[in-house]
Amino acid sequence: MTETQPKPGVIPWPPVIYAAAIAISVILGMLYPLPWIGDLLGDLLFAAGWVVLFGAAALWVTAIRTMMRAKTTLSPTALPEHLVTSGPFGITRNPIYLGLTLMLIGVAFVSGIAWFFLFAFIAAFVTQKVAIEGEEKILAAKFGKKYRDYAKRVRRWI
Repeated sequence: MTETQPKPGVIPWPPVIYAAAIAISVILGMLYPLPWIGDLLGDLLFAAGWVVLFGAAALWVTAIRTMMRAKTTLSPTALPEHLVTSGPFGITRNPIYLGLTLMLIGVAFVSGIAWFFLFAFIAAFVTQKVAIEGEEKILAAKFGKKYRDYAKRVRRWI
């Protein structure tokens, strides 16, 4: 009995998607700057942006450490060895991608380049379509009920 298991892609889409979002945001910010909130509210957004950036970094680092401790791959193009459900994975099924999305939002607030805010959501949507949905099929095929129960308990994003 041979059952075809879904396989990860060969291109590590999430890093490519977020790098493209950063590059496009910077270019559009230089060529077509969007209006930004100034004065006191702008200063509050600047401060909030740093809080978001530190939170995103903490989420990202904690998720990577949790995966390393579980001895599973960090590569989006490799098959996972273990299902990780602890640490930040107990709050969101995709803490690394969430951290990258929050990073773009934080950069928008700190830099005042509104394009980062827009492309944070575009990058998250594209990542979900080209990476996360495929990764979920792989996890469901490999871990079965254990993954399905986890997916019912923990949200995809937040």
